[in-house]
Amino acid sequence: MPQFDVVTIGSVLRDMTMLTTQGQVFKTPGNVTAQRLIGFEYGAKIDVPLAYVGAGGGAGNAAVCFCRLGLRTAVISRVGNDAVGTTLKAELARQGVDHSRVQTDPNRHTALSSIIASAKGEYDHVAFVYRGASVGLRLGNGSLAGLRPRWFYLTAMTGEAWPHNLKIIFTAAARTGTRVAWNPGAEQISAGRRALERWLKQTAVLQLNKDEAIELALSGITLGKRNPRFLNRPLYLLNILSDWGPRYVVITDGARGAYAFHAGKVYRQKAQRRKQADTTGVGDAFGAAFVAGLQASRGDVPLALRWGTVNASSVLTKVGAQSGILTRAELAAQLKRLR
Repeated sequence: MPQFDVVTIGSVLRDMTMLTTQGQVFKTPGNVTAQRLIGFEYGAKIDVPLAYVGAGGGAGNAAVCFCRLGLRTAVISRVGNDAVGTTLKAELARQGVDHSRVQTDPNRHTALSSIIASAKGEYDHVAFVYRGASVGLRLGNGSLAGLRPRWFYLTAMTGEAWPHNLKIIFTAAARTGTRVAWNPGAEQISAGRRALERWLKQTAVLQLNKDEAIELALSGITLGKRNPRFLNRPLYLLNILSDWGPRYVVITDGARGAYAFHAGKVYRQKAQRRKQADTTGVGDAFGAAFVAGLQASRGDVPLALRWGTVNASSVLTKVGAQSGILTRAELAAQLKRLR
């Protein structure tokens, strides 16, 4: 039996979330990769009636999710030699996550994000992220030694070493038979198909939101005179990205639900209608629960989509990336009500 079911790799950081009703959202339908913008009065002091400080980061959020769902989990990340880094590691330990492979950077502070969240409408957010120590994450040939998990779960990676890190991870995965689930970050998506295709062919689960999927798809197709707005349809995106090699392609589309493509078949799961508080961490909650559902059901895609949707909808009801993550028992109870 492997030591861990899942090893998550990416960032852990401190989130500060500020909710306000004063932002104005503008639709920009002519820009397919940035279809809405949020604006504030220049030079104004913006009232923030509610603020929240908590743990975040893709690898940290996913690790906590896997642990609460009953999977033995470790995280690989990098923090600063500071009080915030110490606190985040203590929080991971409290949640049951093994953090023995979290690196400590002597020169950079622990990463943090300042999140401006809408307190009206769709309750979406914009995050300003200081990557800090995360940019220094570099895996050596021995970084994954002794690890034979069932899954590597990759989140956004940053810094110059990310292509090197991907090579280390996928080489280890091929050697040990570990499956890879991947939610690539902005730097990976910007690098485009040519830079990622080698690794996409080895990916078991590729998980993106629709905006990310559009940006990645545009890096690998020729539009000619065709209007790129056709990419707003998840079906096109699923087919494009599945041709690049991943065994499962999963795309989330906010209130419209989630879609998956596997073995030539498209699956859809409607979103749950719940009172929303904050969208921070929702993608991590969905992706981790989807993979946990696949693992638990031995490949039942509709069930995995339900796991992801239920967990994500719970996170939506709480402020903070990890506040609403469900335990296995809580998830089971909510799944019964979903039937």
